[in-house]
Amino acid sequence: MAESKLTMEKIVNLCKNRGFVYPGSDIYGGFANTWDFGPVGVELKNNVKRSWWKRFVQESPNTYGVDAAILMNPRVWEASGHVQSFGDPKMDCKNCKQRFRADTLIEAHSKGAVAAEAMTNEQMEAYIAEHDIKCPHCGVRSWTPIRKFNPMFITSRGTLEAESDKVYLRPETCQGEYVNFLNVQRTSRAKVPFAIAQIGKSFRNEITPGNFLFRTVEFEQMELQMFCREEQSMDIYADYKAKALKYIEDLGLKAENLRFHDHDKLAHYAKAACDIQYNFPMGWQELNGIHHRGVWDLSRHQEYSGKSMLYIDPFTNEKYIPNVIEYSIGADRLTLALLCAAYEEQTLEDGDTRVVMHFHPAIAPYKVAVLPLQKNLSEKAKEVYGVLCKKFMCDYDEAGSIGKRYRRQDEIGTPFCVTVDFDTLNDNTVTVRDRDSMEQIRLNADELAAYIERLVEFN
Repeated sequence: MAESKLTMEKIVNLCKNRGFVYPGSDIYGGFANTWDFGPVGVELKNNVKRSWWKRFVQESPNTYGVDAAILMNPRVWEASGHVQSFGDPKMDCKNCKQRFRADTLIEAHSKGAVAAEAMTNEQMEAYIAEHDIKCPHCGVRSWTPIRKFNPMFITSRGTLEAESDKVYLRPETCQGEYVNFLNVQRTSRAKVPFAIAQIGKSFRNEITPGNFLFRTVEFEQMELQMFCREEQSMDIYADYKAKALKYIEDLGLKAENLRFHDHDKLAHYAKAACDIQYNFPMGWQELNGIHHRGVWDLSRHQEYSGKSMLYIDPFTNEKYIPNVIEYSIGADRLTLALLCAAYEEQTLEDGDTRVVMHFHPAIAPYKVAVLPLQKNLSEKAKEVYGVLCKKFMCDYDEAGSIGKRYRRQDEIGTPFCVTVDFDTLNDNTVTVRDRDSMEQIRLNADELAAYIERLVEFN
């Protein structure tokens, strides 16, 4: 087994070369940390989203899905506090004029050991000076003071730009769940405690995003808001901490690379908040968050909209604003973590080497690849492929030696390769190769779909 340190450069190179992720607007030289998911990457990310939805919506009878609009009434963002107080601590390098988040500089320097969110601007400036943190771009330490920068994208609605037409690209998805609280409760006849979930895009005008998919200007969130009575809230908070951890471990992230991080500094309305951090190649970083938000969000929307957000208990007729427990995880960030966790370089017994992506079969981009041993077997191979592709995403490859084709499938994480050979023409059996063990079995082609289906399910 080859010992090789995992770097973000290796992940990026694999993603570009194997169709996981390409630089955005690549033929124009790219565009400021935007990324396009390729044929393999889009399947991986979609499978991640499906696994989350299955676990937290499909299998949760008191959770209801929505898909709220990206563009919302601007008053939503006044109620949420984003217009008045949302912002990131930014510093400019006086030498190269690049802009950076001060908290990100500190967390990168300390490899996640220092929680910069608990620091004031003065403390962050002092830390950067004391530890001689230099500009990652030019290597010079010549910083401006920290300033607040509101990262919301602003656009206008209509044909003429005017202040009254100002709208925002949403910086988070949760407000769509809050404004639909009563709609969902009424139409679904939901009783507290119940949750509203959604998967959707958010946008933040990050000046210096970085580390590949970890922080980008356009990202996708998978999240839910659980509405509950105050006396239930801390138990539900603890329950979602456990559920969130189990989910990512079930997907293949190892326990030794995960840890809880309680927030050192809480928002004024919050009763508790924690992250689950993953040990990325650049150190410990936030993967998802669980937050006890109290009654803040629904109360603010009641105040700014003038509409009552009171829940009426069907048994006691008590009226109250529910507490909210939020669970949020980035689809792009989780995909990056799974890419890192799956990557392995192996030296085989014959001295050959292979890169293999050990994805959980449920999230692997292709579940099976059909490979004719020789091109003159393609008719039968395509017949097998035609049956399997009705059940799963499948790949078909007849170019090159069978060994090279196996290696290509290993690098994109395909859990099973089905080889059609001359015996297949006689007895309808095929060879099924396992990605991780490289062991092979013979199986009747008619049994293939059921065999694979059992092994790729996410429980």
